[in-house]
Amino acid sequence: MATKAFQKIYTQLEAITKATVTLRAKGISNDELAVVDGKLAQVVKTKGDLVTLQVFSGTEGIPTDAQVTFLGAPPTLKVSDELAGRFFDAYGKPLDGGPEPQGREVQIGGPSVNPYKRKQPSQIIPTGIAGIDLNNTLVSGQKIPFFADPDQPYNNVMAQVALRADVDKIILGGMGLTNDDYLYFKHEFEAAGALEKIICFVNTTEQPPVERLLIPDMALSAAEYFAVEKNEKVLVLLTDMTLYADALSIVSNRMDQIPSKDSMPGSLYSDLAKIYEKAVQLPDGGSITIIAVTTLNDGDITHAVPDNTGYITEGQLYLRADADSGKVIIDPFRSLSRLKQLVQGKQTRKDHSQVMNASVRLYSDAQNAKTKLENGFDLSDYDLRCLEYAKAYATRILAIDVNLTLDQMLDTAWEIFGTYFTKAETGIKQEFTDQYWVGK
Repeated sequence: MATKAFQKIYTQLEAITKATVTLRAKGISNDELAVVDGKLAQVVKTKGDLVTLQVFSGTEGIPTDAQVTFLGAPPTLKVSDELAGRFFDAYGKPLDGGPEPQGREVQIGGPSVNPYKRKQPSQIIPTGIAGIDLNNTLVSGQKIPFFADPDQPYNNVMAQVALRADVDKIILGGMGLTNDDYLYFKHEFEAAGALEKIICFVNTTEQPPVERLLIPDMALSAAEYFAVEKNEKVLVLLTDMTLYADALSIVSNRMDQIPSKDSMPGSLYSDLAKIYEKAVQLPDGGSITIIAVTTLNDGDITHAVPDNTGYITEGQLYLRADADSGKVIIDPFRSLSRLKQLVQGKQTRKDHSQVMNASVRLYSDAQNAKTKLENGFDLSDYDLRCLEYAKAYATRILAIDVNLTLDQMLDTAWEIFGTYFTKAETGIKQEFTDQYWVGK
């Protein structure tokens, strides 16, 4: 071992796997960065003086006498207003050809905000998407995932949410994005003229999967700067958390750890919670709201990643294709926001909850009518009207390509009610039907 400018340098490896190297070293801390034979690495395990590092770009070509230099600190990000409008890689280095931003250097992956310093979420975040605003209202400081099959246009939805959401900053953490997806996000943000409020940290499919593990911490460190120090409302979009979990699995399997359910590491719950628990509403007005994508394998919601995610987050938004309308919708039956009652009727119109409940109940009646039709039963006049209503509801309200204000969503729902039903059939309180009813 040699020491040079406070850096610890070693030249004897004891073990090498496809993703990690192991050596004996003293005074090394977890998460500390190192350079192994010119490749960036990070400490993932210490046991006495035995230290294991994950090498981000893989260990191919590293000899047993490779030089290992410990850098003395975990990964950091320079935070300042200069981050706004920029695209960065997993290490916080510019991807857009611009200068490296200057600012205060902070360690990424720190602890979440002390619960004592948190405030109950109470501010609505409109997105223009009725499946969210009307049925599963998003609240500042909330953490909620999109559950979607891989063939669903979830990145398009994330871009729409980014451009429509009424917040001060949008921070995108892209993990395992194709180059097409990366360029899509870049083009959409530039075309909308919204770059000044958007910050992106991106790992593409061409880059090492292990680098994905840095993306959420980079995105959330930037979010904490704007929320805590600037008192801004920050929306963090993370896509795709299943690919993040796959990267965790790669590292743990190559470290010969015994896998848990679905080949995931036993630490999966705490690894995901460490990210999601960064969502917070602060007393001074700043907030971090997290929307993440979790892709499903053949719709399997019991897989370890969505299963653990459901325990941690405050609901889920379920994307699916609607056969009747030909649109992609946010499923009103399988989606849930556990915090929506904190703002519905308080920061929104008094008829909000009544309209939401009636809409979903009538949509449920339509699904029952559809089942009767498929099984050869005769349909009543009410059944037929329900089927027509469902098509209009999915096309004009639920579809993700519809962009309306919340009041417009409510007015549209009243219009559809009046087209297909009587006041009594909706089950809505008379005080609201007297004020808002449109039709017969």
